Amino acid sequence: MSGKQHSAVEAIILAAGSGTRFDGPSDTPKILAELAGKPLIRHVADEAEASRAHSLIVVVGTAAKRIEAALTGLACTFVQNDDPAAGMSHSLALGLAAVPQDCKGAVILLADMPRVKAKTIDRLIETFEKASPTPRAVVPHYKGRRGNPVLLGRAIFREAMRLSGDQGARRLLEEDGGGVLTCEIDDDGIEIDVDTSAALTALARQMRDDGT
Repeated sequence: MSGKQHSAVEAIILAAGSGTRFDGPSDTPKILAELAGKPLIRHVADEAEASRAHSLIVVVGTAAKRIEAALTGLACTFVQNDDPAAGMSHSLALGLAAVPQDCKGAVILLADMPRVKAKTIDRLIETFEKASPTPRAVVPHYKGRRGNPVLLGRAIFREAMRLSGDQGARRLLEEDGGGVLTCEIDDDGIEIDVDTSAALTALARQMRDDGT
């Protein structure tokens, strides 16, 4: 990871999904489609690398070898999901199971959200670290709207690992009776994902216009 002082919070990228809504070239998984000269997942991984996260876990599926190649040069731990059809919850469980025992939580990043910034990951970690008592989770909000990534504290890992189907921890957090903090984020990247080739083209155009 970077030269910053690392936290006791892991970063996990969920990258085993099939991206069935993406209508780009059939031989290119969505998260390997290029944006501004590099694959979508590389954008996510580079920001995780630049953050204070302890280290980086990437949960991969059928495109494992190609994803590993796309992340060459980064210090990643790859976790294989042999049953990606089981849904996002299965990838989440595998990622959480791989978190080092000395880590107190994990930021859950989605591989198709390339505009989330390292400073946003750090803001979630800072909120988690400074809170007393330690929260079960930290959820980002941008202009009152909830987004991703979310930070899960170790206290909620077991429940999150029991989820099933194609869902992340959202339902679990919405049902939680307490211990879930919201964190205001100055980063619209927490609500920008890429589901279709049209969305990818629009985002690339926006980045060119913004000079980012």
